[in-house]
Amino acid sequence: MTTWIVKIDDAPGDGPRLAVKDAIDVAGLPTTAGSRAVAERAAPAAADAAVVASARAQGARIAGKVNLTEFCLGADGVNPWSGTPVNPLDPSRVPGGSSSGSAVAVATGEADVAFGTDTAGSVRIPAACCGIASLKTTNGRVPLDGVYPLSPTLDTVGPMGRDVAAVVTGMRLIEPGFTPDAYDPGMPIGRLRVPNVDPAIDAAVDDALRRLGPITDATCEHFQDAALAGGVFVGEEAHAQNGHLLAGDPSAVSERMRRRLTVLKEAASGKRAWAEQIQKTVRAEFDALLERHGVLALPVLAAVAPEPPDGDDDLLLTMLTGSVNVAGLPAFALPVPLPGSHLPASVQLIGPAGGEERLCAVAAALESALR
Repeated sequence: MTTWIVKIDDAPGDGPRLAVKDAIDVAGLPTTAGSRAVAERAAPAAADAAVVASARAQGARIAGKVNLTEFCLGADGVNPWSGTPVNPLDPSRVPGGSSSGSAVAVATGEADVAFGTDTAGSVRIPAACCGIASLKTTNGRVPLDGVYPLSPTLDTVGPMGRDVAAVVTGMRLIEPGFTPDAYDPGMPIGRLRVPNVDPAIDAAVDDALRRLGPITDATCEHFQDAALAGGVFVGEEAHAQNGHLLAGDPSAVSERMRRRLTVLKEAASGKRAWAEQIQKTVRAEFDALLERHGVLALPVLAAVAPEPPDGDDDLLLTMLTGSVNVAGLPAFALPVPLPGSHLPASVQLIGPAGGEERLCAVAAALESALR
């Protein structure tokens, strides 16, 4: 089963079944980060990660640990060592990553809720590919204790579920008492326009949003620069975390990941100060936009879930999501109909820092309007 690293079929209790990405510690099980090199060195975790401990305390049943892209460093979900989870909507398409198993476990009904990590889109992209919902949380809101790091500057943990209600359940497992805001039907929606999006995807997102009311176009001048800045943070910090593994058994790290860690580090060299300045600039731009709009909206992906890529093309899947991580803001991914396609589009709702309650309210209203 390529979805699961370890599956637990007899978890006691009647709480929600929780799938945990294998970058998050579960007591008694090793954390592999989807890597043979890490797995060979990993001892069973001495304790649950903070988010898993909280979930257990709320009655969650750990259904098991699920697969992911190697080192969390990939947006397609492809993993040559542990296997690639099958996209339940179309087996010829990628499941999205890096939280691939989390999305597939939820989409197939093998788990009620899943936890994933999101550094440049890794809960939103697989949600979009598999037709489920997910929430990227505000940077720093959810503790990362016991989570395998990719880029500590950008890493977050967030819940994934088949619908908005399941995502809210996931947030309550992380934060007991989490309650969405009351939806304000007069809330202005700012529609972020970015280049290189399939017109059919843009039209599907627009049609969905108009069911809530008027939308106003908005632009973020440094949106694309922020995506590049995210690559600097990831390139520098992912190599710092995993570079030592390249000196070991050459077969223990995939060729794609060996190349990626090296190339991203070289591309990031000398650019940290620039990336940090772009981070401040884009956060200020988002904050200004969110003073005028209750939420901002754009697609999660510029096209439908692709077929497995050649080389490193999967990094392009983060072009609409990575900037949000750099800004440190929360974002909700929700599937929307795509006329003429057996695959959905997905809308990304962005809120102010700490605005997860608002995003869940808007997402629930949109989900209801689409029924």
